Amino acid sequence: MTHLDVELQHLKAETIKMWTLVNLQLNKGKESLIKLDKDLAREVILSERRVNAYELKLDRDCENLFALFNPVAVDLRFVLAVLKINNNLERTGDIVEGIAKFVLNVDHTFDKQVLELTRVVEMYLATNNMMEVVLEAFDKEDTTLARQVFKQDELVDEININANKIIADYIRANPDKIEGALYLLSIIRKLERVGDQAKNMAEEIIFYIEAKVLKHRSKTEKSK
Repeated sequence: MTHLDVELQHLKAETIKMWTLVNLQLNKGKESLIKLDKDLAREVILSERRVNAYELKLDRDCENLFALFNPVAVDLRFVLAVLKINNNLERTGDIVEGIAKFVLNVDHTFDKQVLELTRVVEMYLATNNMMEVVLEAFDKEDTTLARQVFKQDELVDEININANKIIADYIRANPDKIEGALYLLSIIRKLERVGDQAKNMAEEIIFYIEAKVLKHRSKTEKSK
């Protein structure tokens, strides 16, 4: 094994550590939303500092690899993919931190009726699963797994699109619960962005393994 191979394995291991931390944040965010657990929401906000620290470290590691080894072909694509995935993970951490802040601002537990109508818990589970699947795809270098994410994103988009009318109808019927409903709509918007980040990371995995650029292609093309 060459020195470059060792450094690439180290970079992959550090990326997986960051990814695991972000997925843990996402899971805690879901629990804090369902139970209105403000202590858990605070944990999510505090752990965002660790995510930011990981982002800076991975950036430096990639820069060092470029400077010292001048990687080519699949090794170059891998480092480029990690740079973009690193950014996607940091953004995901920011999004989950935003969800946690919404939970902190809510005075009362979310109405179970509006949770069911909006399917926000189903959406949260879907985005959690997308992040877990794309992490497994990265770890195993499995593009078939990565492509599963594009199909799952369709469900996330569907729930997001339907949320406007559902929340509007709910507010008209429950004018005393406007604040909580609007917070919930904002959370749905943020979860849709988590789905986008997972999809972007799946594209990067396919790029570095298959040398295919899927950005701006249709979902049908990406799934092939």
